[in-house]
Amino acid sequence: MTDLHRLSIRELSEGLAGAKFSSRELTEHYLKRIAKLDTQVKSYVTVTAEQALAQADAADAAIKAGTATALTGVPIAHKDIFCTQGIKTTAGSKMLDNFISPYDATVVAKGKAAGLVTLGKVNMDEFAMGSTSENSFYGATANPWNLGHVPGGSSGGSAAAVAADLAPFATGTDTGGSIRQPASFCGLTGLKPSYGRVSRFGMIAYASSLDQGGPMARSAEDCAYLMNVMAGHDAKDSTSVEKDVDDYVANLNGTAIQGLRIGIPKQYFNVAGLDADVKARVEESLKKLEEMGATLVEIDLNMTEAYVPTYYLIAPAEASSNLSRYDGVRYGYRAENPVDLMDLYKRSRSEGFGAEVQRRILIGTYALSAGYYDAYYVKAQKVRRLIQQDFLKAFESVDVIAAPAAPTTAYKIGANLSPVEMYLGDIYTIAVNLAGLPAINAPVGFDKDNLPVGLQLIGNYWSESQLLSVVHQYQQATDWHTKRAAIAEENA
Repeated sequence: MTDLHRLSIRELSEGLAGAKFSSRELTEHYLKRIAKLDTQVKSYVTVTAEQALAQADAADAAIKAGTATALTGVPIAHKDIFCTQGIKTTAGSKMLDNFISPYDATVVAKGKAAGLVTLGKVNMDEFAMGSTSENSFYGATANPWNLGHVPGGSSGGSAAAVAADLAPFATGTDTGGSIRQPASFCGLTGLKPSYGRVSRFGMIAYASSLDQGGPMARSAEDCAYLMNVMAGHDAKDSTSVEKDVDDYVANLNGTAIQGLRIGIPKQYFNVAGLDADVKARVEESLKKLEEMGATLVEIDLNMTEAYVPTYYLIAPAEASSNLSRYDGVRYGYRAENPVDLMDLYKRSRSEGFGAEVQRRILIGTYALSAGYYDAYYVKAQKVRRLIQQDFLKAFESVDVIAAPAAPTTAYKIGANLSPVEMYLGDIYTIAVNLAGLPAINAPVGFDKDNLPVGLQLIGNYWSESQLLSVVHQYQQATDWHTKRAAIAEENA
């Protein structure tokens, strides 16, 4: 029982169903690993041991009664942006350090209904704003591959927990790459679904037209199991789409690699900051897919230079609006002994929000202010439409589009990149959110420092099954997704 953390989701599901081990044994195994190893990784904000064991016992009873689903009894970690009833939900912020949600997010509720066991809530950049998981009130999370490096962000706690085998899989959210970039930095598979595919109800908002929840795991197969639970229409979310959901697990071999047309945007491979090792590993993975029968097609994505300025007008503008509710009056952090209402507002927000969140609120408020709204926000929305049309034109001649997930491998903790340097690191991921498209990261090797490199595949709307299938077949032919950091190999 010392190696349960090395099993895939399918193996865990089969093992539980065949009574090779119980959910309680499995949950205790993970809780021991968290207690022993997370002092180094710092991926969890809250560990819910008591609740997890109660859920595990209920799962064991369901398995015995024959009422279990495929995932009943399997543990999961939730990004601390999803509301969890009776459990602290912080979004990585001092502002919500005392917030205990009175309800479950739809994603969490669906997980509970499927019999998943919640191990706890994992760390993230404050309000999902950042690419390193250093912008958290609870301190930086470390990358399991090298504890001196960041795991990426904002879903860095989710990525680190899975990469260190402190959870079999985890939920993440992606507003501009926050699933794909940490998956790339930590050697994982991470899927950002089409906008509207996964409910945002109970997911604390950063930028409402960009945010989307998705799965993070070791393999496409593991992600498919979680997508089967997460995806689907939700009447509580007005942006949720009423569209039939695929059986992602059943469709893992549903897309033929033979004849698959993979678009290679020439602009993406000539970006100034693209690391040579990252470029080499991505090109090797594309060569492998070509050997498997895919056709590589050079394409133009002419709006590439507009991605960063467009995103960093729209996202902060929506953040400015969404975060206006944190005022020290209704819930969350409240400044002590305010002189008057204005003092309460000012000090609650300046003391409760970190520097990066304040920076984005100020940018967004400026972009929305009288006299600048048309010049900045409205113009950015028009450019956003052009970016979407650029992708749709490309999909007329290709099935998927390939790119690096990030221009570099994981930064060092404390690298103190300037905000502009940090924002430019999102060049390959943010356009997908602006266009509302699905995209997936797959691990494809390592750089000279043994840090993971990721390949990103971008699909047309509602093509999650296709993306999972292509990556699954690539993973059947390679073993990058099976590689483990040294800390993950340790037994509790």
